Amino acid sequence: MLTTEDFTRFPQQMWEKVLSKVKKAVVFMDDKCAEALHWSGGAAVLLEAGARNLKEFSSFEACGANEPKAVFVVSTLLKGRTVDIIKDIISLSHFQYCVVITTVAHSVHLLANNVTTEMEGNPVFEQFEEKLCEWMGNMNYTAEVIRVPVVFAPVSQQLILTPTFAHLFPLLSPDLESINAKRPEKKRFGSLVDIDTHSLPVELQLEIKSLASALNSVFEATGTREESFAVGPMSRIIAGELANHPQAKNRRKTAPNKASIIFVDRTMDLTGAVGHHGDNLVEKILTVLEPLAGHVTDVQVDMLELTSLQRTPHSQTTLAPGCLAQTRSPAAQSLWEAMLTSKHKEAVMEVRRHLVETASKEKLPIKMSMGRVTPEQLCSYMQLFRRSWGALESHCGVLQLGLATAQTLRHPGLPRWDACLAFERLLLQALGDSEFPAVLRQLLPLMKPRGGEDSTASGSRSREDECGADELVLLLVYLYSLADEAQPADQDTEEEELEKLERELIGVLTLVITREPELSPLLQKLTGCANAEELTTERAHSAVEEMFDTLRGLSHTRDHLKQLRSVYTASDGVHQATYRPFLRQILEEVFHPDRVECPDIEHMSGGLTDLLKTGFSMFMKVLVLSTRLLRPTDIPELLFTTQRLLPDIGI
Repeated sequence: MLTTEDFTRFPQQMWEKVLSKVKKAVVFMDDKCAEALHWSGGAAVLLEAGARNLKEFSSFEACGANEPKAVFVVSTLLKGRTVDIIKDIISLSHFQYCVVITTVAHSVHLLANNVTTEMEGNPVFEQFEEKLCEWMGNMNYTAEVIRVPVVFAPVSQQLILTPTFAHLFPLLSPDLESINAKRPEKKRFGSLVDIDTHSLPVELQLEIKSLASALNSVFEATGTREESFAVGPMSRIIAGELANHPQAKNRRKTAPNKASIIFVDRTMDLTGAVGHHGDNLVEKILTVLEPLAGHVTDVQVDMLELTSLQRTPHSQTTLAPGCLAQTRSPAAQSLWEAMLTSKHKEAVMEVRRHLVETASKEKLPIKMSMGRVTPEQLCSYMQLFRRSWGALESHCGVLQLGLATAQTLRHPGLPRWDACLAFERLLLQALGDSEFPAVLRQLLPLMKPRGGEDSTASGSRSREDECGADELVLLLVYLYSLADEAQPADQDTEEEELEKLERELIGVLTLVITREPELSPLLQKLTGCANAEELTTERAHSAVEEMFDTLRGLSHTRDHLKQLRSVYTASDGVHQATYRPFLRQILEEVFHPDRVECPDIEHMSGGLTDLLKTGFSMFMKVLVLSTRLLRPTDIPELLFTTQRLLPDIGI
């Protein structure tokens, strides 16, 4: 019988194929594959499998004469820059044996080379093997090129992410305009729902086909015949690509297991992605701590408190950061699962319990204290481990999760979380009573530049709990994704008023951004500037204008839906207005035994009646795949993350 463990084991099974090739080799790996490995055991599993070293996939890396074997693990097509880097590394080294492992299927390589017919064998890979031998300087040397889909990161027992596809996001109105601009007038699409795969840019087509191929590999390994469902234009394209995958058709004829997979465009409900209503500790950790370099699913944990080093301006570069991925410690994994699925208060108490039990087990002189858990209390427990190197090494996983918790609880940005939550609640109440421009206007008083020399006179904001530029952008996304929930008004009048208000907001937000002393990662992505010195008023204004074009598209993402159009319940005089998470609504439709067929959940490989027969009512056989999972720093491109997914479905 098919279980969730069959799916969570798949990433490890794929890495075992890589590990079988790394004995006595130097491994070169790109960032996306390194992030997937990060959640599947990390560099340690490579070294334990016999690898001599692990290096960055870069033209500036090479090996010595005593290192004759190399393994390259890449998440890209074997074309362009990827080929150049491999050639550069080989040319500077003395390899006699090269293995190239790509996550991209051979069929996608054929399409990238404009070959549309099916071919026997793997001619693209075979040709590349000849090139490898040529670069090594001897055609008798050994070269292998294989495909292994190491694109999945098992973050928990119930959650698998695909960092390789972190930049793949749903289509919006500006995308429709861009696609139509390249088509004859009579063949232009009326809406996003009408777009098909072949009308998309070639690069995006290849990304979608790569994702479909990776998912097909999962179902092949688990012997599963899937039923695909989609909610949203991009999800419909991806689900259709999986349904029509050549290898999938053969697999479905013989697969002994059955399961259902639901693809959901995350832009159907960005309210849940950027809102602050989630009462989850991990969500807050992922929001306030700095991302781990080169990663989109993990953060940096400052390890200084576990040492005797003094904090200096350079101490962060002296000590390697910790992280959340603790895959080699059962105790840490247990704590991580509790943090991920519990409410904030329960998770913090669980962190304290684990630290107390660990310190007691090591016979450290811990002083018990009851009542509210504070970051100072947690740090005092962890500092006890400084005195015992053995205890520190044995329990480093639990300690890193404890430090992440403490650093989040005392982070200066955390008070702004509560401030944003309070304002979001006010906006929810106003939506039921007012037209959208009137609700949007309530953001204007918040848009004040940070205090300068004349901060007192200008009324600039200075308190830590007041919204900064990042929070203002998130509030705009939050509100525009709820725009259809506002009270209706005369369309012409409302459009004119909204256009005037947006011009005012664009001007004020431009001023706020240009007054920032430092640009956050979000503002860097939004403006394309690495620091505040590069940013001009014109550049900031242009970036904000483009952002508002995208925001307008957000307000129409659910227009084509019939039953799931609303994520909002207005106040009835007794109960306050509430937000109704889109993903939770989908799951309620799926699992409610008395619900009739939902017209918005489109079946891409059969009828909904067939789905019910295949086990759609069994939770462990339903996979929900969002076409984006959301992180606040991804908002300029409307990229999304995972930390908002769990609160959305009520875990």
